Amino acid sequence: MSTRHTHVRHSNLIGILAMLGSMAFFVVNDTCVKLVGETVPLGELILLRNTAATAYILAFAAIVGGLRLPKDAPRRLLGWRMAAEAFATLTFLTALIAMPIAGVTALAQFTPLAITAAAAIFLKEHIGWRGWLATLVGLLGVMLIARPGTSAFSPATPVLLVSVGLVAARDLMTRQIPGNVPTLTLTLMSAAITAPAGLLLAPFETWVMPGLREVMLLMLGGAFLTLGYALIIVAMRAGDVGTIAPFRYAVILFALLSGWMVWNETPDGVQIIGIAILTLAGLYSVQHERRSLKLPAR
Repeated sequence: MSTRHTHVRHSNLIGILAMLGSMAFFVVNDTCVKLVGETVPLGELILLRNTAATAYILAFAAIVGGLRLPKDAPRRLLGWRMAAEAFATLTFLTALIAMPIAGVTALAQFTPLAITAAAAIFLKEHIGWRGWLATLVGLLGVMLIARPGTSAFSPATPVLLVSVGLVAARDLMTRQIPGNVPTLTLTLMSAAITAPAGLLLAPFETWVMPGLREVMLLMLGGAFLTLGYALIIVAMRAGDVGTIAPFRYAVILFALLSGWMVWNETPDGVQIIGIAILTLAGLYSVQHERRSLKLPAR
């Protein structure tokens, strides 16, 4: 076995482990937030958690560096991206508190397919009929999970789908941001702008003094959110993205485990089928895009 091949395998293994760790940490963060949301209003929760996350990211940047904003950075585009991030967080956490964590996590995995469709519509990227088919199949999975018109349908589902749309818009804008703007800078901007966004809900909520349990959970959630961001950076830079990206869907398994262990929640048979369909559609889309990128230019 060549040295280069061994290096690639080693890099991919690091990337896979980092991706799995990142997804696990994101679910731990969501679990902490959902637990705190049982006693603390959403706006207050967002302000406290993201303030903690911002502090953690600043500390991380102080250690590893990489925090800078080039003079020629597209500030208007960055502003729109931060706005999309803030409202995506508001809507996602609203749904997370109101819905089972596994259902929320699974529905959120429609985001990559939504990005594919949006890129084709707004950026005129060619995705082919297979890409459209994967998106439509994924949408079928969404319908099976959400089941509109039945007693299983949650009123918070449309709020979550708004979050999916906002995340897709955010990521499309991210594609337009030059590579000289570091990932860590974008991460800090996302965390920092979302913290004061919690104040938007203050006039509609009665804020409370959080207890020690809530404070510890929020600090833990902020720490795991920061670790999740850090590990996903490691994952995307470690090896072959096409090999590593499919492991993103492990987040659904972690969310299922969290829902069962913490709240004794288990999806019914129809929802499990929907989760499986959505996951397979997403995995197919990732592999299809990977093969397309390897095709020779004509």
